[in-house]
Amino acid sequence: MVYANDKLIIDTPEQIPLEFSLAGVGSRALAMMLDSLIMLLIYAVVGIIYAIVAASFQLFSSSASNWVSAIAFFVFFLIYWGYFAISEILMKGQTFGKRQLNLRVIKDSGAPIGAYEAIGRNLLRAVDWLPAFYGVGIVAALLNKQNKRLGDMVAGTVVVHERPLAEMQPILSVPTRPAAEAPVSVYNSSRLTVDELQLIEAFLQRRYELPPQLRIQTAIQIAARVSRTLEIPPQGRPDPETLLETLARERRNSGRY
Repeated sequence: MVYANDKLIIDTPEQIPLEFSLAGVGSRALAMMLDSLIMLLIYAVVGIIYAIVAASFQLFSSSASNWVSAIAFFVFFLIYWGYFAISEILMKGQTFGKRQLNLRVIKDSGAPIGAYEAIGRNLLRAVDWLPAFYGVGIVAALLNKQNKRLGDMVAGTVVVHERPLAEMQPILSVPTRPAAEAPVSVYNSSRLTVDELQLIEAFLQRRYELPPQLRIQTAIQIAARVSRTLEIPPQGRPDPETLLETLARERRNSGRY
């Protein structure tokens, strides 16, 4: 793992370097604004429900009304904290705002974040927010080369620009056919993870730059990894590079990146 020129460069076990552009304060702030708009809509719905329920309970007693207010306050707190943590767990490092800007939270190692990292980095959000709209978080991000806020430092995470797979152009032996002529998916490549797809694309882009022996070994390793994901048996499986080309072609023909 190396940080250089606003990039995170990670050497995979298959010896193919993957590059991620670090997200700056501006793009992260814009994603935060989009997420804030979504939360405002959620707050508005919850607020309307609270007003209706509170008015109903006021007819019975003031103590019941106080309990409703306390529960509403707790729900608002859960929305503020839980929106980000739950979104990043379910969407593998993204919120709706981050997805619109092609941003993703990953571990320093380049691996996807899990529940521990998502919860950890968002527990510090209240501190990063101080004194007003992420004052501490912005200062922290400006003072380190990885653009990390305090939550990222504690959780060991970093926010990166994720280049859409549709923009990556692998070098294929046979040109990809138009979608109208595309065959039925053989290996159900939609089950591949984003990391695995990026790894396949990176190899197909750079394989002709690798020494022959390293190219063969790398193809074998990647093919074995994705075969486990897709449960492809060794019997009848094509050679590693053909398999990787087939998977890349299937994914592109399907139109799902």
